Amino acid sequence: MFGRIRENWGRSRTVRRTGGNGGGQPRSHNLFDAAAAYVSAAAENDQEGIDEAAGWVSPEALSFGVNELACRAVIALARERGESPRKVARDLLGLPAS
Repeated sequence: MFGRIRENWGRSRTVRRTGGNGGGQPRSHNLFDAAAAYVSAAAENDQEGIDEAAGWVSPEALSFGVNELACRAVIALARERGESPRKVARDLLGLPAS
Protein backbone atom coordinates (compact mmCIF):
# COMPACT_ATOMS: atom_id res chain seq x y z
CA MET A 1 0.00 0.00 0.00
CA PHE A 2 2.77 2.46 0.89
CA GLY A 3 4.47 1.61 -2.39
CA ARG A 4 1.38 2.72 -4.35
CA ILE A 5 1.18 5.92 -2.33
CA ARG A 6 4.82 6.72 -3.04
CA GLU A 7 4.35 5.93 -6.74
CA ASN A 8 1.30 8.19 -7.04
CA TRP A 9 3.02 10.95 -5.09
CA GLY A 10 6.03 10.72 -7.41
CA ARG A 11 3.78 10.96 -10.47
CA SER A 12 1.94 13.96 -9.10
CA ARG A 13 5.24 15.71 -8.32
CA THR A 14 6.40 15.10 -11.89
CA VAL A 15 3.19 16.56 -13.30
CA ARG A 16 3.48 19.63 -11.08
CA ARG A 17 7.16 20.09 -11.90
CA THR A 18 6.79 19.71 -15.68
CA GLY A 19 3.42 21.43 -15.87
CA GLY A 20 1.94 18.55 -17.84
CA ASN A 21 1.30 18.65 -21.57
CA GLY A 22 -2.45 19.03 -21.60
CA GLY A 23 -2.85 15.46 -22.84
CA GLY A 24 -3.26 13.90 -19.43
CA GLN A 25 0.30 12.61 -19.25
CA PRO A 26 3.32 14.54 -17.97
CA ARG A 27 5.82 15.63 -20.56
CA SER A 28 9.09 13.88 -19.95
CA HIS A 29 12.26 15.85 -20.47
CA ASN A 30 15.47 14.21 -21.50
CA LEU A 31 18.90 15.49 -20.57
CA PHE A 32 19.32 17.30 -23.90
CA ASP A 33 16.00 19.15 -23.45
CA ALA A 34 17.17 20.17 -20.00
CA ALA A 35 20.65 21.20 -21.17
CA ALA A 36 19.30 23.32 -24.04
CA ALA A 37 16.76 25.03 -21.78
CA TYR A 38 19.32 25.53 -19.00
CA VAL A 39 22.02 27.04 -21.22
CA SER A 40 19.52 29.22 -23.10
CA ALA A 41 18.10 30.52 -19.83
CA ALA A 42 21.59 31.17 -18.47
CA ALA A 43 22.53 33.10 -21.63
CA GLU A 44 19.42 35.24 -21.17
CA ASN A 45 20.04 35.63 -17.41
CA ASP A 46 16.65 34.00 -16.72
CA GLN A 47 16.95 32.56 -13.20
CA GLU A 48 13.42 31.14 -13.27
CA GLY A 49 14.19 29.26 -16.49
CA ILE A 50 17.47 28.01 -15.07
CA ASP A 51 15.73 26.68 -11.96
CA GLU A 52 12.97 25.04 -13.99
CA ALA A 53 15.37 23.28 -16.38
CA ALA A 54 17.57 22.17 -13.48
CA GLY A 55 14.58 20.34 -12.00
CA TRP A 56 13.87 18.27 -15.11
CA VAL A 57 16.78 15.83 -14.72
CA SER A 58 19.37 14.88 -12.13
CA PRO A 59 22.32 17.24 -11.63
CA GLU A 60 24.65 14.61 -13.11
CA ALA A 61 22.51 14.26 -16.25
CA LEU A 62 22.27 18.03 -16.61
CA SER A 63 26.05 18.34 -16.30
CA PHE A 64 26.54 15.69 -18.99
CA GLY A 65 24.02 17.42 -21.27
CA VAL A 66 25.61 20.85 -20.84
CA ASN A 67 29.03 19.35 -21.57
CA GLU A 68 27.72 17.65 -24.71
CA LEU A 69 26.06 20.89 -25.84
CA ALA A 70 29.32 22.81 -25.30
CA CYS A 71 31.29 20.27 -27.32
CA ARG A 72 28.82 20.35 -30.19
CA ALA A 73 28.70 24.16 -30.17
CA VAL A 74 32.49 24.48 -30.27
CA ILE A 75 32.74 21.94 -33.09
CA ALA A 76 30.03 23.75 -35.09
CA LEU A 77 31.71 27.13 -34.60
CA ALA A 78 35.11 25.69 -35.50
CA ARG A 79 33.74 24.30 -38.77
CA GLU A 80 31.98 27.58 -39.51
CA ARG A 81 35.14 29.60 -38.86
CA GLY A 82 37.56 27.11 -40.41
CA GLU A 83 39.54 27.01 -37.17
CA SER A 84 40.46 24.31 -34.68
CA PRO A 85 38.07 23.55 -31.83
CA ARG A 86 40.88 24.41 -29.37
CA LYS A 87 41.29 27.92 -30.86
CA VAL A 88 37.53 28.53 -30.87
CA ALA A 89 37.15 27.37 -27.26
CA ARG A 90 40.02 29.58 -26.12
CA ASP A 91 38.61 32.55 -28.07
CA LEU A 92 35.15 32.08 -26.52
CA LEU A 93 36.69 32.07 -23.04
CA GLY A 94 38.92 35.07 -23.80
CA LEU A 95 42.11 33.07 -23.30
CA PRO A 96 45.34 33.84 -25.17
CA ALA A 97 46.37 31.54 -28.02
CA SER A 98 48.35 28.57 -26.82
